[in-house]
This record gives sequence, structure tokens and C-alpha cells, in this order.
Amino acid sequence: MIHSDCFQRARPFIYRNARLLDRRRYEYFFEGGSKEAVIEALRAYQNADGGFGNALEPDIRCPFSQPVPTEMALAIMDQIGLFDEQILEGINRYLRKITLEDGGIPLALRSLNDYPHAPWWTTENDDLPSINPTGTIIGLLYKQNVLPDIVREPYFVKTVQYIWKYMEQERPSGYHDGMHWIVFLQNTPDRERAEGQWAVIDEWLSRPGTIEKNPYAEGYVHKVLDWAPDRDSYARKFVSDEELAEHLQALLVQQQDDGGWPISWPAVSPACELEWRGYVTVERLRTLRSFGLL
Repeated sequence: MIHSDCFQRARPFIYRNARLLDRRRYEYFFEGGSKEAVIEALRAYQNADGGFGNALEPDIRCPFSQPVPTEMALAIMDQIGLFDEQILEGINRYLRKITLEDGGIPLALRSLNDYPHAPWWTTENDDLPSINPTGTIIGLLYKQNVLPDIVREPYFVKTVQYIWKYMEQERPSGYHDGMHWIVFLQNTPDRERAEGQWAVIDEWLSRPGTIEKNPYAEGYVHKVLDWAPDRDSYARKFVSDEELAEHLQALLVQQQDDGGWPISWPAVSPACELEWRGYVTVERLRTLRSFGLL
């Protein structure tokens, strides 16, 4: 069944409440907007050092560059299929600066502590590498084909070594950890080495509780459509057709009276909540379309 009313209710929510970046994303995905318009809106969040801040990740209100907003910028460019050369040059310059001595990127930098932020972002130490967001950053830099020499940068080479060592010694732990394993393994050119790690991922995704199967579970949990937001998601094969249908129906029900979708975690401020809801609403529409409901 096609749910056009769902789409018609979401559209005014986005134009009333979403930030320019998410309006541009919406226009690109649903109204014939251009990739270039998305890129131009994204540029506003990039700093002179090449990294991204300025609440691109709405829970981090710090104006200074941070690793996770920089990862988010790469993910947005990947979504629209346009890796901008100028933006990538800046990101490359920023990563040279923040990559740790033995490779890897910290989860967050202490500079965010001086600005409003969600409590889980409070950072005491920023001298330890984290697979989140390192895995996705390196995976997407492998994927882009605009600046192929990035993969030969010293910081890149030693960070790839950190990732392989981490994967050989550790196991995935939680959604925000596992997704970075997946993005890296999908994009590394070392397919033979990746094959051994896919077995680890598959065993973990198959465990009860890794993917939350209850579509109405409350709190900060990651459900079927978080793991598999579109038909091509790696985790889709770990979800039955019946489970998928149940979660899609729940997603339709969860659309709020104002036309947008909610978030499942406490926001830093009312503005932050609307910024997240604008982003999430575009993502929910993309999911519904991917599975044939729009």
C-alpha cells in the first residue's frame, strides 16, 4: 500500500522546522533538487581547519571541528553520491592533525565540553582511538574516488593498521560500534582480510538482542529499521519479511501529528530537537520509499 498521506504530512513539517541542510536533502531526494545545493548547505558547517562542527551533529553544539560531525559530513556526501573535492581536501587536512600517533581517531575532542552538548558527549580524554567514528571515516574515504591519493597518506595508512588490529582483538559492541565495522568492511580493498571479519559480524548480528526486534521498544534502542534503513543495508538479511513489515507499520504509526518523526533520546534544547527531527524525518521518508511505501 502506498501511503501518500504520510508524505504530504511530512512535507510541511520539514519546511516549517528543518534546517536548510535537511530541506536541501529533502528536495534532492523527493522534489528534484540538486546535489550541488546539498553540498553548498553542508559547506556552512566546515571550519577553516577542514573539519566539521557548528552543530552539524545537533547534540554537539560546539563550533569547533569534531570527529563525529566530520564523519557525518562524509556520510551525507555518500548519501547523495557526490564527494566534493574541496570539502574532502579540508577533511584530509583535518584528519592529518587529529589522528593519534599510533593511528585511529578519538571519539570526541575536549573542546566540546565548553559548549552545550548531550551528557554522553562529555569528554575527559581525547588521546585514545575509537572505532566510532574511525571505521566509517576510513571506509568512506576508501569509497570516494575524487582524491585517490588519500589512501597513501601516513595518517591513513597507520589508521587502517589500527582498525585491523582492533578488529582482530575485539568484538562489536552495540549499534554505534557495529555500524563502523560494517562500513569499513564494505569498502576496504583488502577483500580477503575482510572475509574473516564478516564471520564475526554475522555471528554478532544473529544473536538475540543485537537488533531490537520489538518495534515498540522504548528508550534509546536500535531497531530493525535503524540497522536496515533501506533494501540494500547489510543487516537486512538478518531480519525476516514479517519482522520488516511489522517495523514499517510501526514507523507509519509513529509519525506525529505535526508530520515529523520523533527522536528517542533527550535533546539538548528545543532547537536541537527540531534539528534532529528534521534530519530523522528525511531519513524516515527515505526508508519508507526504499521499501515501497511511498
